[in-house]
Amino acid sequence: MSPIPHFPQLCMLEKHKSLSFSDILLIIAGFFLVILLWQLRSLLLTLMIAVVLAATITPFVDALEKFRFPRWLGVILFYLGLIGGLIIIGLLIGPSVSEQIQRLVRRFPVYLDNLGVAVEDLATRVGITQIETLEQFFDLQTLTNWLFRSSQRLVVRSFGVTFGILGAGVNLILAVVISGYMAAGSKSLINGLINVFPQPWNERLNAQVLPISRRMGGYVQGRVLVSAILGIAIALALRVLGLAEFALALGTIAAFTNVIPFIGPVLGAIPALIVAIPLGGLTFLWVLLLFVIIQNVESYVLDPLLVGSSVRVHPFYQLLAVLGGTQVLGIIGAIIVPPWVAGITVLLENLYLHPKLLAEQKQELVDS
Repeated sequence: MSPIPHFPQLCMLEKHKSLSFSDILLIIAGFFLVILLWQLRSLLLTLMIAVVLAATITPFVDALEKFRFPRWLGVILFYLGLIGGLIIIGLLIGPSVSEQIQRLVRRFPVYLDNLGVAVEDLATRVGITQIETLEQFFDLQTLTNWLFRSSQRLVVRSFGVTFGILGAGVNLILAVVISGYMAAGSKSLINGLINVFPQPWNERLNAQVLPISRRMGGYVQGRVLVSAILGIAIALALRVLGLAEFALALGTIAAFTNVIPFIGPVLGAIPALIVAIPLGGLTFLWVLLLFVIIQNVESYVLDPLLVGSSVRVHPFYQLLAVLGGTQVLGIIGAIIVPPWVAGITVLLENLYLHPKLLAEQKQELVDS
């Protein structure tokens, strides 16, 4: 027979199994907190964007502060400079890009027909004679409709959190204003937030503010710089390869899509490859080789140099952040969730992994 547990042990087991009144209140409070956060999801998204923007512009504001510029003036000068730069770029290449994109949209159905003809010709060359069977598996019209519906759902999900295009525009303006306020009054704002936590957590969290800001800002700065470099390189290379008619538009599309890591470069290559089909198989192969080279230069040179060195997040986790952000928030999530993951990684490393590693090393020294 197994020994009968002692009576006090039975009482302790019953005590551990039962929920206290405070536990029930905590569960109820958590439930209502989730509902409240869901109702405030538009505001939370605005704050997420504002934090990313503030982390991005803070190094520039800090640099101006060293020249005795007030922080609020540094924020204003940065945004004025950014707006001025965008206006100049728009005046220089905006009309040409707009004209090329409009012409590309008008001709895109013809390019899709050329793609269908090219696929049928390739199938005939490799010995596939039942074209009808091939069309069942490779129906361009169905594929185009699927891509259109998927893109539409992605855009709707992006704007759905902010209650439409107008709400998205208002939220973006609010995010810019809030980010400016955060960057201008970052020290007092952060101190007020950090002091809510008890010691020693307030000191520990305060020490993580600067590394978090650097990683989040470094991610955005690196992605924008990489996208600009690749957009210019693609536009110039396509002009040399014979796609001068749409080179500027295709380079601009590639630059904007490349802001989204992993998925963006593929999306940016598709229009250029479709446009290259009527120019012949050799031109198509050269364009394909161009984007393969661009992708490898980005992955093994530019990203490690301009993004990975500051972010230090494994590419697999960056990919998960992009996919998860896209699934929940659409295009906006694909852009802002990765820098948040980079910032959260700082907390995980400095508040858990590093202390854990030090504790294990000390234990090994004690055991030895």
